[in-house]
Amino acid sequence: MQPSHDAGRLVEILAALRNPETGCAWDREQTFETIVPFTIEESYEVADAVARGDMDNLKEELGDLLLQVVFQARIAEELNLFDFGAVVQAVTEKMIRRHPHVFGTGLDLTADEIKALWEKIKQDEKSAKHNAGPGEGLLADIPVALPGLTRAVKLQAKASTVGFDWNDPRLVIEKIREETGEIEVALDSRDAAALAGEIGDLLFAVANLARHVTTDPEGAIRLANAKFERRFRFIEEELARVGRAPGTATLEEMETLWNTAKAVEQVLP
Repeated sequence: MQPSHDAGRLVEILAALRNPETGCAWDREQTFETIVPFTIEESYEVADAVARGDMDNLKEELGDLLLQVVFQARIAEELNLFDFGAVVQAVTEKMIRRHPHVFGTGLDLTADEIKALWEKIKQDEKSAKHNAGPGEGLLADIPVALPGLTRAVKLQAKASTVGFDWNDPRLVIEKIREETGEIEVALDSRDAAALAGEIGDLLFAVANLARHVTTDPEGAIRLANAKFERRFRFIEEELARVGRAPGTATLEEMETLWNTAKAVEQVLP
């Protein structure tokens, strides 16, 4: 079987891998549930390639992510649920339906008006599928499996559509200060459960601040992680130059090197 630019060839490859008699033993035993962790992992690897600006790797990672979609669709086809073609049809119908200003009336809308229209159409779609019942409200369609900070932003954004929101990011900063104070109280009480709850509240408030200033909190923490790795590596390299390891240095020595790393970064072009 030869490679191809045609997505249909990928569908054929998955069918061959899942063939009960001649396919791959590992691929044959996979289910919706077992594939999900790989799908999530591939999504993160796409984000990582974008963050690093590695376009060759991005091409590869997008292919891996597409493979996950085709894999899930193949399992569904075997269960007589739907196939990859139905997935493509569903998403193309959705994109056309949610862009009437492009594919319909051709209205000249601003970016904010387009966003509002998108949300209205999504809500209309939801209402058309079912009437809200017990346990189904405004926030019911936000997936639980999303990364915590991402889900926090989506919950907050959805609540804001009905006016449950602050209109000034400085008010969110006040909430962050309030939450840090409650963490101090929990620390004094030595109540582990209370401390975990207060830290969660703080993270939720920080995600809210990121949303208010139009910053992706997941992207922000990835940048912070990369910064930490870079500066800690500087500490390791500087200590290695004098024949030492981090475990042999004092905290004060490592903090001095950390500050040196910060200063070096600030003068670099």
